[in-house]
Amino acid sequence: MVETSEPRDVEPLHVIVIGAGLAGLSTALSTKLANPSHRVTILEAVKELQEVGAGLQLTPNATRLLETWGLKPALRPLATVPSTLSVHRYDGTRLLAHEPELQQTIQSRYRHPFWGLHRVELQRALVDRCEALGVVIRLSSRARNVDFDRAEVTIENDDASTTTVSGDVVVCSDGMWSAIRAQFLGRPSPPALTGDLAFRIAIPIDSLKGPHKEELEAFIKSETVHFWIGPESHGVSYTVKQGKMLNLGLLSPDNLPEGSTKVVGDVEEMRSLFFNWDPLLRKLLDQVESVHKWKLCWIEPLEHWARPDGTFFMAGDCCHPMLPYLAQGANSSLEDGAVLGYVLGKVATRQSKATQLPAAAEMYQQLRKGRGQRIVMESFRQRDDFHMPDGPDQERRDGIMTTSLADGKGPQPGFPSRWTCPEIQGFLYSYDAYAEAERAYSERPF
Repeated sequence: MVETSEPRDVEPLHVIVIGAGLAGLSTALSTKLANPSHRVTILEAVKELQEVGAGLQLTPNATRLLETWGLKPALRPLATVPSTLSVHRYDGTRLLAHEPELQQTIQSRYRHPFWGLHRVELQRALVDRCEALGVVIRLSSRARNVDFDRAEVTIENDDASTTTVSGDVVVCSDGMWSAIRAQFLGRPSPPALTGDLAFRIAIPIDSLKGPHKEELEAFIKSETVHFWIGPESHGVSYTVKQGKMLNLGLLSPDNLPEGSTKVVGDVEEMRSLFFNWDPLLRKLLDQVESVHKWKLCWIEPLEHWARPDGTFFMAGDCCHPMLPYLAQGANSSLEDGAVLGYVLGKVATRQSKATQLPAAAEMYQQLRKGRGQRIVMESFRQRDDFHMPDGPDQERRDGIMTTSLADGKGPQPGFPSRWTCPEIQGFLYSYDAYAEAERAYSERPF
C-alpha cells in the first residue's frame, strides 16, 4: 500500500521523521514552530513510548531551547538545579576541583540554567508539545527502507505488512544503530568500539537502607554534581526526579563479549572494580541491587549529514554519537533539531522545494557538522584527562587542578576538567542554535 498526498505544487512541505527520540521530536517541534503549515509525521518503531531511560544533564545550550519551545513551565518543577560541582581523586583523598556556586555562575554567564532531568520527563514534554502543534506520531512503524530520490519511507507494521509513506523530506534520527545510515552512505556503517563501557545506575532515595541511610539521603538531597576520576575509569553522580533519585554512572574498560552491546551486569563485579575508591562511592554501590552494562561506541565522522538536494537529513546519534564524558549527547540532539527545523521552516511550499531544499541542506551542515564533530572529539579528550593512570601525567594534571583551587583565580584555559574550563565550557554552553541559524539565514537567505 502506498500513502499519497494532495498535488505537491499546492501543498506545504511534508516532513517525515524517522525516530521519536530527542533529535526526532525536537526536529518535528522546531519545524512546526518555524512553519505551522508544514506537515510533520514521526515514524517510531515501538508500540508505545516506554517510560524508561536514564538521567540527563541539560546545559544552557539546551535549556535555552526548552524555554524557546515553551517547555520551561512543564519541566522546571521536575528538574533539579545543582548548586555545586566537584571533582575528586578516585579514592576520595583529595578534592581536585570545586565550583561552589555552580548555578549562579552558569546563570550569570549564559542566562540559562543547568538542570538534572530524567530522560522520560523530557521525552514526555516534547511529545506533548509536538502533538499540541499537530505533529502526527505513528507508533509500530519501523523504517525498513528509504527511497532517497522520492523521499519515501517503507515501514513494517505489527502484522509484518509494509506501507510506504511519501513526503518531501526524510529526517533520519533513529540513533547510533541506524540501518538507514548505511543505506544513505551506500556502505556498511557499524558503530566502532571506544574501549569503554558504562554501568548505569538509578538509586531512588526511598530505597535507601542500612547504617548509612541518613548520610546517603543527605548526599542525594544536596542536589550536587560529583565526579571521581581514576585510572582508566571515572564515576559521576547527580540527582533527578526533584531530588528523589540519584543517577550514577561508572565508566570503565570494556569487557563485554563481541556482539554484546547491553547486558545485565554483575553487581559484585561492579563493586570489585571500584573497591578501592572513595568510601562514599562504595556506600552508594552497596545500595545497588541490579545494574546494566552498556558498551560505549561511536562512528567515524561522516562526510555528509544530508543529501545535496535536501530530500534527506540526519540528526542526533544517527550521525554523531558522543561519549557521555561531557554529557552533550542529548544537548546536541536538541541543537540539531532546532537548527534543522528552522531551515526546513524557511522552505515555503512544495512548489519552491527544488530550489530551497538544497540551500537548506547546505546551511544545516555548515551550522552543525563542525560543532558536532568537535564535541565528539572533546568528549574523547575529556575521557583521556579523567582516566589517566597514576603517575607523572596524573600528578601534573592534579597539580593544575589543585593550584586553581588554592589560588582563588579559578580554572584557566586548558583546565583538565572541561566542565569548568572557561574555553570549552564557553564553547559548549554559550551556543544559541536559533541565533546561529538566524544569522546564517540573514546572510544567505533562500
